[in-house]
Amino acid sequence: MTTNPIPDPATEKPTPRRDRTKYLYLAVIVAVVLGIAVGFLFPDAGKALKPLGTGFVNLIKMMISPIIFCTIVLGIGSVRQAAKVGKVGGMALAYFLAMSTVALVIGLVVGNILQPGAGLDVSAGGKVPEGTDESTADFLLGIIPETIFSALTSGSVLQTLFVALLAGFALQAMGRAGEPILRGIGHLQRLVFRILAMIMWVAPIGAFGAIAAVVGETGWKALAGLAQIMIGFYVTCAIFVFLILGLLLKLVTGLNLFSVLRYLGREFLLILSTSSSESALPRLIAKMEHLGVSRPVVGIVVPTGYSFNLDGTAIYLTMASLFVADALGRPMSIGEQVSLLLFMIIASKGAAGVTGAGLATLAGGLQSHRPELVEGVGLIVGIDRFMSEARALTNFAGNSVATLLVGTWSGEFDKQRALTVLRGDDPFDEATMLDDDHPEPAADKTSLEKTSLEKQNA
Repeated sequence: MTTNPIPDPATEKPTPRRDRTKYLYLAVIVAVVLGIAVGFLFPDAGKALKPLGTGFVNLIKMMISPIIFCTIVLGIGSVRQAAKVGKVGGMALAYFLAMSTVALVIGLVVGNILQPGAGLDVSAGGKVPEGTDESTADFLLGIIPETIFSALTSGSVLQTLFVALLAGFALQAMGRAGEPILRGIGHLQRLVFRILAMIMWVAPIGAFGAIAAVVGETGWKALAGLAQIMIGFYVTCAIFVFLILGLLLKLVTGLNLFSVLRYLGREFLLILSTSSSESALPRLIAKMEHLGVSRPVVGIVVPTGYSFNLDGTAIYLTMASLFVADALGRPMSIGEQVSLLLFMIIASKGAAGVTGAGLATLAGGLQSHRPELVEGVGLIVGIDRFMSEARALTNFAGNSVATLLVGTWSGEFDKQRALTVLRGDDPFDEATMLDDDHPEPAADKTSLEKTSLEKQNA
C-alpha cells in the first residue's frame, strides 16, 4: 500500500494567481466597438446612455482623495529612505523630478500643437460654476481644510494634497516612531487600490455609455479626435524615449539606447502583455546588476524610480487633460496649464503599476483646477487601455536609463562590462531570474569585478 507524501508548506511553491486583467482589456475593446456602433446606428439611444459613463466617472472621483493621500504620504516616506544613502539617493530624486517635469512640459507643448479635442464640442452637462474668478487670497485660504480629516471627505483635491504633504513630512520627522504609521498607510493603500481594481471591472460599461454618447452627438468627429490623441500620445512617447533619453544616455554613458532596449527585450514583451511596468520590476533589478551597475545603486534607483520617475504617465496626464478641456469646448488658459503642471508633478507619483490609478490622477487634476471638466474623463475611459501600454513602456525605459545615468554619475557603473553584455559575450542567465520568483539578485559589484578581472587574466 502506497501513501502520498504530505507536501511541506515551507518547500512547496505556491500556485501563481491567474491574471484576469486581460479579460478586462478585451471587454473594454468590445464595449468601445459596441458603443461606436450604437452611437452611429441609434444616435438618440447613444446620447441616452451618457449616464453610464457619468456613473463610472463618479466611482473614479470617489477614489481620488484616498489615492492621493496614500501615495503622497508613502512617496515622501520613500524619499526619507532614499535620502539615507546620501549622494545616490539625492542624485536620483533630483533627476526624477527634472525628467518628470520635462515629460509634463512636452505633453503640454504637443497637446497645444495638436489640439486633438478641438471641434468635438461635447456638452459637459452643466454650467461653469459661479465664482471661478476668486482672488489669489481666497484660492490659498480654500486649500486649508476645516479639520485634517475633513480634507479626505470634502472632495477638495488640493485640501487632500495639502494634508498629505503635512502628514508625510511629519512622519518623516518622527523617524522610527513613524514607521508603524507608514506601514498602516501602506495597508490602507492596498485596500484602496483593491477597491479601485474592483471599480475598473465596471470600465466596459462606462466606456460603452461614454463612447455611445459622444459618437451619437458628434459622429465621426469623435473617432477622429480619439484617434488623434492616441497617435499623438504614441508619437510623443517615442520622441521622448528615442530622442531625449537616447541622447542623454549617449552623452553621459556612451551607450547606444537601442542596444540597451534590445537587452531588455523580454521585459518589454512582459510589460506589453500585462500593460504594467510593475510586472518587470524584479527582472529589471537583476538585469541592471548584470549589466554592470552596482547593487546599492540598483536597489535605490529602480524601486524609487517606479514611484517618482513616471515619464509616460506624465505625458499622458497633460495631453489627456488638454484633450478633455478642448473636447468640452472649455480650453485651459496658459496659467491654468502651468498650475495643472505643478499639481501633476506631485500627484502623478505612485500613479503607475495599478490599473485605474492614472484615470484617478487625471480626474484629480481636473477636479482641483476645473471641476466642470471632470465629467469629460468619460471620454478617455474607452481609449485609456489603448494608451496604457505606451505609458508602461515609456516608464520602464525611463527607469532603465535613469539607473545607468545615476550609476555613471556616482562612479558605480562598469562600462566595460556593459559593453561586453550588450555585445552578447556574457548573456543574462535566465535560470537565475524567474518571472514569479526572485530569490537572489544576479550578482553584486564585487562578483562583477572579479568576473571581469578573471576574463582579463584569461
